[in-house]
Amino acid sequence: MIRDPERHAGKSVLVTGGASGIGLGIVERFLGEGASVAVLDLSSVAKPEAGDRFLSLTGDATDEATVDGAVAEAAARFGGLDVMVCNAGVIAVGPVVDMALSEWQRVVGINVDSVFLGSRAAARQMIAQGRGGVIINAASGAGRRGVPNLAHYCASKAAIIMLTQSLAVELAPHRIRANTYVPGHIETPFWGGIASGFARITGQVPEAVVEGFRATVPWGRFGTPDDVAATVSWLASDEAEYVSGQAIAMNGAEFPF
Repeated sequence: MIRDPERHAGKSVLVTGGASGIGLGIVERFLGEGASVAVLDLSSVAKPEAGDRFLSLTGDATDEATVDGAVAEAAARFGGLDVMVCNAGVIAVGPVVDMALSEWQRVVGINVDSVFLGSRAAARQMIAQGRGGVIINAASGAGRRGVPNLAHYCASKAAIIMLTQSLAVELAPHRIRANTYVPGHIETPFWGGIASGFARITGQVPEAVVEGFRATVPWGRFGTPDDVAATVSWLASDEAEYVSGQAIAMNGAEFPF
Protein backbone atom coordinates (compact mmCIF):
# COMPACT_ATOMS: atom_id res chain seq x y z
CA MET A 1 0.00 0.00 0.00
CA ILE A 2 1.11 3.55 -0.73
CA ARG A 3 2.78 5.35 2.15
CA ASP A 4 3.39 9.07 2.53
CA PRO A 5 6.80 9.30 4.23
CA GLU A 6 5.91 12.72 5.69
CA ARG A 7 2.34 12.04 6.79
CA HIS A 8 3.21 11.73 10.48
CA ALA A 9 6.57 13.49 10.53
CA GLY A 10 7.21 15.05 13.92
CA LYS A 11 4.51 13.02 15.68
CA SER A 12 5.04 10.57 18.50
CA VAL A 13 3.08 7.33 18.76
CA LEU A 14 2.77 4.59 21.39
CA VAL A 15 1.39 1.19 20.34
CA THR A 16 0.52 -1.56 22.83
CA GLY A 17 0.75 -5.12 21.57
CA GLY A 18 3.00 -4.03 18.74
CA ALA A 19 5.38 -6.98 18.54
CA SER A 20 3.44 -9.06 16.01
CA GLY A 21 0.37 -9.28 13.82
CA ILE A 22 -1.81 -6.20 13.43
CA GLY A 23 0.17 -4.29 16.05
CA LEU A 24 3.44 -4.77 14.21
CA GLY A 25 1.80 -3.70 10.97
CA ILE A 26 0.67 -0.49 12.67
CA VAL A 27 4.16 0.14 14.05
CA GLU A 28 5.75 -0.33 10.64
CA ARG A 29 3.17 1.92 8.98
CA PHE A 30 3.79 4.80 11.39
CA LEU A 31 7.56 4.43 11.12
CA GLY A 32 7.27 4.41 7.33
CA GLU A 33 5.25 7.61 7.48
CA GLY A 34 7.73 9.56 9.55
CA ALA A 35 6.52 9.15 13.13
CA SER A 36 8.57 8.30 16.20
CA VAL A 37 7.12 5.11 17.66
CA ALA A 38 7.27 3.39 21.04
CA VAL A 39 5.98 -0.16 21.52
CA LEU A 40 4.76 -1.71 24.76
CA ASP A 41 4.57 -5.49 24.52
CA LEU A 42 5.43 -8.60 26.51
CA SER A 43 8.02 -9.28 23.80
CA SER A 44 10.75 -6.86 22.79
CA VAL A 45 10.88 -5.46 19.26
CA ALA A 46 13.97 -4.50 17.26
CA LYS A 47 13.83 -1.80 14.58
CA PRO A 48 17.46 -0.70 14.17
CA GLU A 49 16.68 0.94 10.82
CA ALA A 50 14.48 3.49 12.65
CA GLY A 51 17.32 4.71 14.87
CA ASP A 52 16.26 7.25 17.48
CA ARG A 53 12.67 7.20 16.21
CA PHE A 54 11.94 3.84 17.82
CA LEU A 55 11.64 2.69 21.43
CA SER A 56 10.84 -0.85 22.59
CA LEU A 57 9.35 -1.20 26.07
CA THR A 58 8.77 -4.64 27.53
CA GLY A 59 5.84 -5.03 29.90
CA ASP A 60 2.22 -5.92 30.56
CA ALA A 61 -0.40 -3.61 29.04
CA THR A 62 -2.85 -4.57 31.82
CA ASP A 63 -0.54 -3.37 34.60
CA GLU A 64 -1.35 0.18 35.71
CA ALA A 65 2.16 1.23 36.69
CA THR A 66 3.64 -0.28 33.53
CA VAL A 67 1.23 1.55 31.23
CA ASP A 68 1.61 4.87 33.04
CA GLY A 69 5.37 4.45 32.91
CA ALA A 70 5.37 3.61 29.20
CA VAL A 71 3.40 6.75 28.35
CA ALA A 72 5.73 8.86 30.47
CA GLU A 73 8.83 7.29 28.95
CA ALA A 74 7.60 7.67 25.38
CA ALA A 75 6.65 11.30 26.00
CA ALA A 76 10.02 12.04 27.57
CA ARG A 77 11.90 10.36 24.73
CA PHE A 78 9.96 11.94 21.88
CA GLY A 79 8.88 15.29 23.32
CA GLY A 80 5.29 14.40 24.07
CA LEU A 81 2.65 11.94 22.92
CA ASP A 82 0.44 12.63 19.91
CA VAL A 83 -1.11 9.24 19.15
CA MET A 84 -1.99 6.31 21.42
CA VAL A 85 -2.90 2.99 19.79
CA CYS A 86 -4.30 0.44 22.27
CA ASN A 87 -3.89 -2.74 20.26
CA ALA A 88 -2.99 -5.34 22.90
CA GLY A 89 -5.47 -8.17 23.29
CA VAL A 90 -6.13 -11.90 23.35
CA ILE A 91 -8.69 -14.29 21.90
CA ALA A 92 -9.82 -17.69 23.14
CA VAL A 93 -12.40 -20.20 21.94
CA GLY A 94 -14.91 -22.07 24.08
CA PRO A 95 -18.64 -22.47 24.76
CA VAL A 96 -20.19 -20.44 27.57
CA VAL A 97 -21.54 -23.53 29.34
CA ASP A 98 -18.02 -24.91 29.77
CA MET A 99 -16.28 -21.60 30.43
CA ALA A 100 -14.59 -21.07 33.78
CA LEU A 101 -15.02 -17.69 35.41
CA SER A 102 -11.25 -17.34 35.40
CA GLU A 103 -11.16 -17.72 31.60
CA TRP A 104 -13.93 -15.14 31.17
CA GLN A 105 -12.06 -12.75 33.44
CA ARG A 106 -8.76 -13.36 31.64
CA VAL A 107 -10.07 -12.49 28.17
CA VAL A 108 -12.32 -9.62 29.21
CA GLY A 109 -9.72 -8.30 31.65
CA ILE A 110 -6.83 -8.25 29.20
CA ASN A 111 -8.84 -6.80 26.33
CA VAL A 112 -10.78 -4.14 28.21
CA ASP A 113 -8.36 -3.23 31.00
CA SER A 114 -5.48 -2.66 28.59
CA VAL A 115 -7.59 -0.22 26.57
CA PHE A 116 -8.87 1.58 29.64
CA LEU A 117 -5.39 1.96 31.13
CA GLY A 118 -3.80 3.00 27.84
CA SER A 119 -6.54 5.49 27.02
CA ARG A 120 -6.50 6.98 30.50
CA ALA A 121 -2.73 7.39 30.62
CA ALA A 122 -2.67 8.89 27.13
CA ALA A 123 -5.54 11.27 27.89
CA ARG A 124 -3.80 12.52 31.02
CA GLN A 125 -0.59 13.13 29.08
CA MET A 126 -2.35 14.82 26.19
CA ILE A 127 -4.42 17.09 28.45
CA ALA A 128 -1.25 18.15 30.28
CA GLN A 129 0.44 18.93 26.96
CA GLY A 130 -2.48 21.08 25.85
CA ARG A 131 -2.10 20.37 22.13
CA GLY A 132 -4.77 17.72 21.62
CA GLY A 133 -4.11 14.21 20.45
CA VAL A 134 -5.55 10.98 19.09
CA ILE A 135 -6.52 7.75 20.86
CA ILE A 136 -7.23 4.74 18.64
CA ASN A 137 -8.44 1.47 20.14
CA ALA A 138 -8.71 -2.06 18.76
CA ALA A 139 -12.15 -3.62 18.59
CA SER A 140 -13.33 -6.40 16.23
CA GLY A 141 -16.25 -7.34 14.06
CA ALA A 142 -16.98 -9.77 16.90
CA GLY A 143 -17.85 -6.72 19.00
CA ARG A 144 -20.83 -6.03 16.74
CA ARG A 145 -22.46 -9.46 16.67
CA GLY A 146 -22.60 -12.60 18.75
CA VAL A 147 -20.32 -15.42 17.64
CA PRO A 148 -20.72 -18.94 19.06
CA ASN A 149 -17.82 -19.97 21.28
CA LEU A 150 -16.45 -16.41 21.44
CA ALA A 151 -18.80 -14.85 24.00
CA HIS A 152 -16.01 -13.46 26.19
CA TYR A 153 -14.15 -12.03 23.20
CA CYS A 154 -17.32 -10.52 21.69
CA ALA A 155 -18.28 -8.93 25.01
CA SER A 156 -14.84 -7.42 25.48
CA LYS A 157 -14.72 -5.91 22.00
CA ALA A 158 -18.23 -4.46 22.31
CA ALA A 159 -17.14 -2.86 25.59
CA ILE A 160 -14.17 -1.25 23.83
CA ILE A 161 -16.44 0.35 21.23
CA MET A 162 -18.62 1.88 23.95
CA LEU A 163 -15.64 2.97 26.04
CA THR A 164 -14.14 4.72 23.03
CA GLN A 165 -17.38 6.51 22.16
CA SER A 166 -17.56 7.78 25.71
CA LEU A 167 -13.95 8.95 25.56
CA ALA A 168 -14.65 10.84 22.34
CA VAL A 169 -17.39 12.93 23.96
CA GLU A 170 -15.54 13.44 27.24
CA LEU A 171 -12.23 14.42 25.66
CA ALA A 172 -13.53 16.58 22.80
CA PRO A 173 -13.12 19.84 24.80
CA HIS A 174 -9.41 19.01 24.99
CA ARG A 175 -9.29 18.39 21.21
CA ILE A 176 -8.47 14.74 21.81
CA ARG A 177 -10.12 12.44 19.28
CA ALA A 178 -10.97 8.81 20.09
CA ASN A 179 -11.91 6.17 17.53
CA THR A 180 -12.01 2.40 17.21
CA TYR A 181 -10.78 0.23 14.37
CA VAL A 182 -12.88 -2.86 13.77
CA PRO A 183 -11.02 -5.55 11.80
CA GLY A 184 -12.76 -8.47 10.22
CA HIS A 185 -10.78 -11.62 9.48
CA ILE A 186 -7.11 -10.60 9.31
CA GLU A 187 -4.21 -12.92 8.48
CA THR A 188 -2.21 -12.99 11.73
CA PRO A 189 -0.61 -15.57 14.06
CA PHE A 190 -3.87 -15.52 16.08
CA TRP A 191 -5.40 -17.87 13.53
CA GLY A 192 -3.42 -20.84 14.77
CA GLY A 193 -5.14 -20.74 18.14
CA ILE A 194 -8.53 -19.81 16.71
CA ALA A 195 -8.50 -22.68 14.22
CA SER A 196 -7.35 -25.19 16.82
CA GLY A 197 -10.04 -24.04 19.24
CA PHE A 198 -12.86 -24.36 16.75
CA ALA A 199 -11.46 -27.65 15.47
CA ARG A 200 -11.76 -29.16 18.97
CA ILE A 201 -15.40 -28.11 19.16
CA THR A 202 -16.55 -28.89 15.61
CA GLY A 203 -14.43 -31.91 14.79
CA GLN A 204 -13.05 -30.23 11.67
CA VAL A 205 -9.37 -30.03 10.90
CA PRO A 206 -7.90 -26.54 11.55
CA GLU A 207 -7.34 -25.91 7.84
CA ALA A 208 -11.05 -26.46 7.16
CA VAL A 209 -11.95 -24.04 9.95
CA VAL A 210 -9.81 -21.32 8.40
CA GLU A 211 -11.24 -21.90 4.93
CA GLY A 212 -14.75 -21.80 6.35
CA PHE A 213 -14.13 -18.36 7.80
CA ARG A 214 -12.43 -17.21 4.61
CA ALA A 215 -15.48 -18.23 2.60
CA THR A 216 -17.62 -15.73 4.53
CA VAL A 217 -15.64 -12.74 3.21
CA PRO A 218 -17.22 -11.30 0.03
CA TRP A 219 -13.89 -9.74 -0.99
CA GLY A 220 -12.49 -13.26 -1.31
CA ARG A 221 -9.52 -13.02 1.02
CA PHE A 222 -8.54 -12.33 4.59
CA GLY A 223 -7.24 -8.87 5.31
CA THR A 224 -3.62 -8.11 6.07
CA PRO A 225 -2.13 -6.18 8.98
CA ASP A 226 -1.36 -3.35 6.57
CA ASP A 227 -5.02 -3.17 5.54
CA VAL A 228 -5.75 -2.33 9.17
CA ALA A 229 -2.68 -0.13 9.60
CA ALA A 230 -3.67 2.03 6.64
CA THR A 231 -6.97 2.88 8.33
CA VAL A 232 -5.30 3.50 11.68
CA SER A 233 -2.82 5.83 10.00
CA TRP A 234 -5.66 7.79 8.41
CA LEU A 235 -7.51 8.05 11.73
CA ALA A 236 -4.34 9.47 13.30
CA SER A 237 -3.80 11.97 10.49
CA ASP A 238 -4.85 15.59 10.25
CA GLU A 239 -7.20 14.56 7.42
CA ALA A 240 -9.44 12.89 10.02
CA GLU A 241 -9.52 15.94 12.32
CA TYR A 242 -13.35 15.93 12.46
CA VAL A 243 -13.70 12.16 12.95
CA SER A 244 -14.22 11.07 16.56
CA GLY A 245 -16.33 8.51 18.38
CA GLN A 246 -16.43 6.22 15.34
CA ALA A 247 -15.94 2.48 14.96
CA ILE A 248 -14.53 1.95 11.48
CA ALA A 249 -14.41 -1.51 9.93
CA MET A 250 -12.00 -3.05 7.46
CA ASN A 251 -13.63 -6.38 6.66
CA GLY A 252 -13.89 -7.04 2.93
CA ALA A 253 -17.65 -6.24 2.95
CA GLU A 254 -18.44 -8.92 5.52
CA PHE A 255 -21.45 -8.09 7.67
CA PRO A 256 -22.01 -6.42 10.02
CA PHE A 257 -20.46 -3.19 8.90
